[in-house]
Amino acid sequence: MAGEHRLLLDNAQQLVLVCTKGEKYLLQAGMQDLAVLDNASVVIGTDGCVKAVGHADVIRQQFSEASFEKIIDCSGKCILPGLVDAHTHPVWAGDRVHEFAMKLAGASYMDIHQAGGGIHFTVEHTQKASEEELFNTFKHRLLRMLRTGTTLVECKSGYGLNLETELKMLRVIEQARRLLDSNISSTYCGAHSVPKGKNATEATDDIISNHLPKLKELNLNGEIHVNNIDVFCEKGVFDLNCTRRILQAGKGIGLQINFHGDELHPMKSAELGAELGAQAISHLEEISDEGIAAMASAKCAAVLLPTTAYMLRLKQPQARKMLKEGVIVALGSDFNPNAYCYSMPMVMHLACVNMKMSMKEALAAATINAAYALGRSHIHGSIENGKQGDLIIINSSRWEHLIYQFGGHQELIEYVIVKGKVIYKNEGIMGY
Repeated sequence: MAGEHRLLLDNAQQLVLVCTKGEKYLLQAGMQDLAVLDNASVVIGTDGCVKAVGHADVIRQQFSEASFEKIIDCSGKCILPGLVDAHTHPVWAGDRVHEFAMKLAGASYMDIHQAGGGIHFTVEHTQKASEEELFNTFKHRLLRMLRTGTTLVECKSGYGLNLETELKMLRVIEQARRLLDSNISSTYCGAHSVPKGKNATEATDDIISNHLPKLKELNLNGEIHVNNIDVFCEKGVFDLNCTRRILQAGKGIGLQINFHGDELHPMKSAELGAELGAQAISHLEEISDEGIAAMASAKCAAVLLPTTAYMLRLKQPQARKMLKEGVIVALGSDFNPNAYCYSMPMVMHLACVNMKMSMKEALAAATINAAYALGRSHIHGSIENGKQGDLIIINSSRWEHLIYQFGGHQELIEYVIVKGKVIYKNEGIMGY
C-alpha cells in the first residue's frame, strides 16, 4: 500500500546506531563499541518512529519501494542519530558582543558580573522585550541549531529573575515546542542569578513561595510544560543551602533536577545533586574527587560544556577522570550571550581536542547520554526500533567527519530529519 511508511533511507555507507539494546546511557566501555552498520538502511513509519534498521539488501527484501512516501538514496553517505544539546540558554534579548572584548582583555566572568554586565545586562533587555520579539529570535536560533544537526535541545529560562519575565520566557519555549520541528526539553532557571534588590535567601524564598506554585498550576492546566529545574549554585550567587531548598521544592512539584554546579569554585554541588537524585549537573570544572564518585554511584549525568571553558578560559572539565570513574558523560553547547556557540559538531570537536575524549565518546555524549541527561533516552539519542525518527545524513563516507571537520558542518550535513520528515536539506551554492 502506498504511503504505508513515511521514509526509507537507503544504502548508507555507514549507519551509526549508537545503541542496539535499548541502553539508557553508555559508560566508558560501551562508548568504545558504538554500533555502526555498513551498507545499511533505515525505515521510518508514518508515526515518525523507526520501524526497521539493517543491511540494505535485507531491508529491500522486507519492504517494497511502493510502500514509502519518500526514499532518499544514501549511497556513499553516513546516517547518524539527531544530535542532542543538553544545555542551552536560547531565549533572551540584548547580546553581549561588547563584553567579548572585555574578556579578551582579561576581565573575568565575575568582574563583568559585578560591573553590572553579564547576566544582569541580558536580564534588563529580556524584561523589556515583548513575547513576540523573544519568540522570533528564539525561533531563528533553533533553526540554526537544526541546521547543525541538533534535533533535541534543552532550553532554559533564567533571564527574567522575576515571575512575570520567567513565565514570559517559558511561554515562548512552550510556543516553540508546539509550533516548531525541534524537540524541546524546557527548564525553569529562575535561580540563574540573584535579582537586584534581593539577597540570595530572599530570592530563594520568592522562588519557593511564588514562582514554583505558579509553575505547578500552569503545568497542571496544560498551559506550559516544564521538565527541569535549574539553579546556578555558585559562590556569590546561590549557596549550597539555597540551592538545596530550591531543587527540593522543584522536585516536589515533579520537575527533574538538572542544575549548574562547581563551575567557578568548588561548591560540593556534585555531592548535593547525587544526594537529591539529580538527573544531571552541568559545568563541573571544579568538581571534587568525592563529587565524581557520588555522581557515578547515583547515575547522575555530567553535562560538560567545552565551548564555555574554551571561551571563558576556564579549566577544562575532567572528562577522562569522570569516564574512568564511571560517570555518565554528556555534552551541551551552553549557547548563551556569554558563550555564543550553537553547533554540537564544534562542541564534540572541542571535547576531543581540549577534554581528550575520543570521537566515539564524544558522539555518544552528544546523543544517547545527552538524551539521558534530559530523561529522554528511551525515545531519543540512538537509531533503534520504536525510537523517534530523528536523524542526520552527512555527505561523507565516514561518520567521523562530523567531528573531524572543525566548523565544516555547514557543507557536510546534507539532511536533517525529525520524526521521519525532512526539515532541512542543504541545497549547496546555487549554480554549482
